[in-house]
Amino acid sequence: MKLRQWTTVGVVAVSTVAALNTVPATASRPYDPAAQSLAALGLRHGLQIGTAVSIDALNDASDPQYRALASSEFSSVTAENAMKWESLEPTRGTYNWAPADQLVEFAKRNRQSVRGHVLVWHNQLPGWLTSGVADGSISKQELRELLRKHITTVVNRYKGKIWQWDVVNEAVSDPWDTPTTLHYKGFWAENLGPGYIADAFRWARAADPKALLFYNDYNIEAFGSGNPADDKTQFVYDMTKSLRAQGVPIDGVGSQGHLGTQYGNYDTLQVTAALKKFSGLGVATAFTEVDVRSQMTAAVQAGNSEEINPRLQASAANFSVLMKACLAVRSCLSYTVWGFSDNHSWVPGWFDDPPEGLATIYDENYQPKRAYHELKSDLIFAGPPYVLPRITPKPRR
Repeated sequence: MKLRQWTTVGVVAVSTVAALNTVPATASRPYDPAAQSLAALGLRHGLQIGTAVSIDALNDASDPQYRALASSEFSSVTAENAMKWESLEPTRGTYNWAPADQLVEFAKRNRQSVRGHVLVWHNQLPGWLTSGVADGSISKQELRELLRKHITTVVNRYKGKIWQWDVVNEAVSDPWDTPTTLHYKGFWAENLGPGYIADAFRWARAADPKALLFYNDYNIEAFGSGNPADDKTQFVYDMTKSLRAQGVPIDGVGSQGHLGTQYGNYDTLQVTAALKKFSGLGVATAFTEVDVRSQMTAAVQAGNSEEINPRLQASAANFSVLMKACLAVRSCLSYTVWGFSDNHSWVPGWFDDPPEGLATIYDENYQPKRAYHELKSDLIFAGPPYVLPRITPKPRR
């Protein structure tokens, strides 16, 4: 489905929800916005609410609730792993399209848009590619051609079916890396230099003129010092500004939104200011991989509510900060959670020293958490008809 068609679907959905909102409530059939899905509430604002989807979980016949929620609660989906290079081309020249095709068909059946993730990343690359570069059997010139071919092949296959592509992912270092001064990092920068970023966007645009092309990264929710040597958001802002000045077809910047309750994080005004500043460059914005993890202390694992409850409240607050900032800035097109249930979260398998978890908006039994309800309330109370100008009474006599 082409981008313009997705937009039409969104307009129809918004109109439908708006019409429901204007129907007077009756005793027999009151309209309850809290009973609507995140998708329906988001479409009131023209905002896509999405989730990353695990193909394994989608195909698990013993877990039908996963499929049910993935299809009904969200208006967009992202392949958690199925569109990464190691998944698509595990053997050189032989593509495994089945899982990615399945996700695209799943979205089509459920009238959902698709975020394509990811075309260029230094992780989850096929072994034949990285080993070939390491042993010299793949030259730098051949590597550049392989990257062009990969982008062109993948984008062409899904031309007209992808709303947003994460073209380049996590190209910038962190202050705790070596060297500490921020720089372009990873396999592609080391082997092709930073020019690969502009190349990737141009190749993706040539393959699909209508998909929105995003740069995607973590730790760019708000500005810090403003010095690109140690402020990652400033570095990405300057990079985006430079790409735009060169005529590179970058349409958006995605902030992943992987947060943790043990950190200070940001307030809504700080995040809103960052989104507005990127918007000033003429690019769209999105939150692309939102989750909020917590440390799983012994007391948390033992079920101690005195330790669990503050973490759930802090998690809800962080989910809400990103949502409110997104709602405040018209260029913020989508808000995607990186998985929606704790039993299918990447966090426990990645953060194990100390162990972390509780990162999503549903618990392991698919019960919605406080974070889920806060996201709903943000969407409901973000404007009319549920938040209206104050009514000032006249002084009584």
